[in-house]
Amino acid sequence: MSETLKIQKLNEIKARSRLGGGQARIDAQHKKGRMTARERLDLLLDRGSFREVDPFVVHRTTDFGLDEQKYMSDSVVTGWGTIDGRLVYAYSQDFTVFGGSLGEVHAEKICKIMDMALKNGAPIIGLNDSGGARIQEGVVSLAGYADIFLRNTMASGVIPQISAIMGPCAGGAVYSPALTDFIFMTRNTSYMFVTGPDVVKAVTHEEVTQEELGGASVHSEKSGVCHVAADSEADTLYQIRKLLAYLPQNNMEDAPLVPTSDDPLRMDEELNTMIPDDPNKPYDIKDVIRLIVDDGNFYEIHENYAGNIVVGFARLGGNSVGIVANQPAVLAGVLDIDASEKGARFVRFCDAFNIPIVTFEDVPGFLPGTFQEHHGIIRSGAKLLYAYCEATVPKLTVITRKAYGGAYCVMSSKHIRSDLNLAWPTAEIAVMGPDGAVNIIFRKELESAADPVRRKAELVAEYKEKFANPYVAASRGYVDDVIEPKETRPRLINALAMLSNKRDSNPAKKHGNIPL
Repeated sequence: MSETLKIQKLNEIKARSRLGGGQARIDAQHKKGRMTARERLDLLLDRGSFREVDPFVVHRTTDFGLDEQKYMSDSVVTGWGTIDGRLVYAYSQDFTVFGGSLGEVHAEKICKIMDMALKNGAPIIGLNDSGGARIQEGVVSLAGYADIFLRNTMASGVIPQISAIMGPCAGGAVYSPALTDFIFMTRNTSYMFVTGPDVVKAVTHEEVTQEELGGASVHSEKSGVCHVAADSEADTLYQIRKLLAYLPQNNMEDAPLVPTSDDPLRMDEELNTMIPDDPNKPYDIKDVIRLIVDDGNFYEIHENYAGNIVVGFARLGGNSVGIVANQPAVLAGVLDIDASEKGARFVRFCDAFNIPIVTFEDVPGFLPGTFQEHHGIIRSGAKLLYAYCEATVPKLTVITRKAYGGAYCVMSSKHIRSDLNLAWPTAEIAVMGPDGAVNIIFRKELESAADPVRRKAELVAEYKEKFANPYVAASRGYVDDVIEPKETRPRLINALAMLSNKRDSNPAKKHGNIPL
């Protein structure tokens, strides 16, 4: 065979590989409003940068007639490319081949690309669209899942791992995304659950649709499994590109510095009037964040879940930072089970990948009630506390208003190794709010007072004068400085520069025992 014919044969084989399960199945995928595996990779990665690995791989199964159904590349496309010129590794499950089901060679391909990502220190992105384990291959497919789970665990905290759910993801398949750092879902066309609607009906007699059981809205609003929900596949992939711009390639690097024309010395007078005179009146902490960060850009994570705490990425002076902020506009910014765990996970991610943490604090305490206590608010609050205590990256805290009780300690206080703690003049740092404190301290006096209402008002005013300010804490050194709100941006940027060479460590150990 001449060289020309050999090259022609190569191109024919590769063209067949690119067709996946064939044109009819590609058309069926498009009719569902979903892209093919390769189309998704083309949109995710920089144009022309994708380099495929294992396009000639086919499955080895002979049972159940599968020996007569072989497709080049099997049911997953793997390789590497770039996003904004930076190397990433990726795999994209191909629903047109056996419904994207995972068999032996499918798992081997994913494991190979994950191993390459770990060795070369670059993010791994998984685009999930699979009917689950390939039943015809039996336990071999289950072993393949476990091989992937192990690699997810070994890569955790070493390279960023991102999962996008682009279609079905059910049964054991859900645990690989669950082990990764961020999960993206597409509304109305993707879903995740351990057991599907048929099994749920058989066991619990509940009638539920796939969307109601495990759609993007459910997981982004109720369970918290999904970190970002998008309205289309294209937007999902765009959001992944946006996120990666804030992240380093691996745990040995810093996130990229992105120059900005936003003046690092900019002071916004609006911040000086942001806090209402009435301490019980809410305001939106996101307005505060946007006035302080570069160009007002804030990439929020878990936007629709546990809204009483806000987490996400931004830049200050071009440097990527992770932001954790109590949200007075939702439940008065109180810490509950979901908010504590949401914050803890985000803090631990930032610490693993050398991203400084900026905390905006306005917290009245932990949410009381039997539901919270019976469902483990103690354990959940301890997770957030543990995460902040363990973190060795630069930690900056700004107390905007309330910092009460144990929640004051938890929210990156000076006592748990925060590097710089600033307070606005509106800050109130105390064991509890004035009303509750007066009721406890002066209970007997109020019981015997001629006019208890008037006397209580006087005592509350006295308590506010003494404690509803940042100066007692500042006199102890628990707050490093009290500043005008408008100074916050330049002070934080200056502090990040000051802390750029910070070195801190934890005692030598195999690992700690976070209160899971």
